[in-house]
Formats: sequence, structure tokens, C-alpha cells
Amino acid sequence: MSIYLDYAATTPMPEGVAEVYTQALTVVGNPSSVHQQGQAARVMVEEARATLGALLGVDPMEVTFTSGGTESINTWLKGRTFAHRSARGAAEPLYLVLTRAEHHGTLDAVEWLEMHGFATPLWVAVDPDGVMDLEDLERLLGSVPSEQIAGVTTLVANNEVGSIQPVESIVELARAHGDIPVHLDAIQAFGQIPLNVPELGADAVSISAHKLGGPVGVGALVMRRGATPIETLLHGGNQQPSRAGTLDAAGAHVFAHVARQSVETMVARHEQLSQLRDLLMDGLAAYPGVEVRGSISTRLPNNVHVTLQGAKGEVALYLFDEQGVSVSTGSACQAGIAEESHVLRAMGCDSATASSALRLTLGSSTTQAEVERVVELFPGVLEKARAASGK
Repeated sequence: MSIYLDYAATTPMPEGVAEVYTQALTVVGNPSSVHQQGQAARVMVEEARATLGALLGVDPMEVTFTSGGTESINTWLKGRTFAHRSARGAAEPLYLVLTRAEHHGTLDAVEWLEMHGFATPLWVAVDPDGVMDLEDLERLLGSVPSEQIAGVTTLVANNEVGSIQPVESIVELARAHGDIPVHLDAIQAFGQIPLNVPELGADAVSISAHKLGGPVGVGALVMRRGATPIETLLHGGNQQPSRAGTLDAAGAHVFAHVARQSVETMVARHEQLSQLRDLLMDGLAAYPGVEVRGSISTRLPNNVHVTLQGAKGEVALYLFDEQGVSVSTGSACQAGIAEESHVLRAMGCDSATASSALRLTLGSSTTQAEVERVVELFPGVLEKARAASGK
């Protein structure tokens, strides 16, 4: 039996979605062309934009299609920084506010901005569950003039430990300290929990198709009309207000298709996944030295994250893989390099604990029999992993 429990890395494309994608790929024409075939492709793009806008509670023109979540995040972080520098001058200090528990798409972009002298990060503490410390956020927002802060960025839900952030409170604090713009990385959250952008009050939101069972290489950046502007990073055409490049009509079409399905089935799927998650979580945590990480009360319904005292997470991963079970030690975005979890370190864990992480994420096709099989295999995997780690 092959069991896939790495939906947070990428969600398999269901057969029905693959059929929709295949059909969409037969549409010929550049969406920017004025002939009938080009305009047929344009209709696909604009209908997809309207669908995503409706699901997020925004105007369709506030949705900019990108090549994925990483581009969306980079577009806002760098575009916002460059726009601020253009408006206020390069000599003035400039800051970006975030935690060390963000996704590497955010951390690496901010590190690049700091390395090249564009912006300095202000690091907000997180609690032992990986949730942003609001008191520390307020302290940092008041520590420098608000006009020197380009923006605040935060995950809606942590991609490793699944903790949901107090987004409304984060936005309220940013607004209270000089109307500082806020960007949300909603890549893990979209389709899993309700996400209405106007209600959250954010300026920008990043989302991605392949976390929902859509194609890899398709994402979107929502930028609210009237929000603080950003600089365009890609030039060469007027296909979209903040991004040049030929639009992927088929990809946009399927992104909207899977997003609509995900939102329409969210309530029922949340209940189903939460039950399976708790069954898996309880089964793993029943063994000594196995500790669940992340918030229990405010957590994504499909996320189980544990640390294995006395064992390396990567060893447990390989042992599970030998049994046909696909799991993860954390984010899949580090080019296959095994390293300790920066999220767990931000949460206060020591190096050994941060190297013992195991993340198991479920999807709509996960069955109870699969969860029970993983729980059955776990004690053997744990024993062998500890033996291989010399503990």
C-alpha cells in the first residue's frame, strides 16, 4: 500500500481536475492577442480571475496571476521595499517586520533585501506553538518611526507546524501604528480555512494552485485597490498591472476550478480531516518521547507535526518511505537538503529537537485505513530511527 501524507508539500491532482486541465490546454491563443482565439484564452483568464476574486471577497482586478507562491511573496516584499525607497529616498533606514518562523519564500527574500542594503528585518518573537507574540509585535512597531516600516508579513497558517496566526489582531496593530501595510502568506491556508481578504484587512495576500490539487507553477498575488503601492519586478508587457509576461490561461482556469471546489467542500472536509488528524496525532503521541508541536486549538485540519526524542527526523522519513509512506521533515522547499527546522528553533526548541521533526499532512483522499496503517508502522519506525541515531 502506497500512502501519501505530504499534502502540504504538494497536493496530487485528482483525475477529474486533470481532465479539466487537459481540456483547457487545447485552447489555442495568447490571451493578449486580439483575434478570436486569443480572446477565447482571455475569457478563460478573466473568468478565473473573477472566480478567485469572489472566493476571496475582492474585485477581480485585484488578482494578479503569478508563477506560484514564491513569486507572489517576492513580488510584494521586494516591490513594496523598492516602492518605499523610491518614494522616500535610499538614505532613510527601512524595515520589514516578520517572525523567524516564516516560510523560506519570505525569509530568503528578506535576507536578500538585507544583504543588498535595501531593508532590515525586525524579528517578532513567536510562542512555543509558533504563534506570533502580539505584545512583541506592538513593541517592535513602536520602536521605529512608522514611515520607516515598509510592511509587516505573516503566514496565515504555519506551513510546518500548522498553527493559525491571529491575523486580524496583527492587521489591527499595524493599522494602529501609522497604517503600516500587511502582507499575508495564505498558501497553506487557502482552501483549508475561511479567507475573506476585506474582513482580514490585509493589503496583499499570496496563494498557490498546487496546494489545492491544481498545477505547479501557478499562483496569485491579491493586491487591494488603494493599498500602498509596490514596484513592478517583471517588465516587458502590459498583461497585468503589476506583472509582465504571457498569461497561463489553462493554469489560471484550473486554479480557479480547484479553488472553487476547495472552498465549496471546506466545511465537510474540515470535519473529515480533523477527525483523521486527531486519530493520527493521538496514535503517534502515545509513545514516550513523541511530542506534538504547534497549536492544538487553532491548527490546520490536515496538519500533524511531531518531534521524536532520540531520533533524527530524516531517518524516520526514510524508514517510512521504505514502507511506502510519504511524509516530510518540514518544508519541501530546501532542495532536498536535510536540516534542522528553523520553525522549531524559532519556537525555542534546541538543535536536537529541531532535527527530530516529522510532518504528516493529509488530504481529501486520505482514508482512515491509511492513517491506521501509519500508526501501526510507527513504533517500528521510531525504534529503528532511534537505533540509527545512536540513542
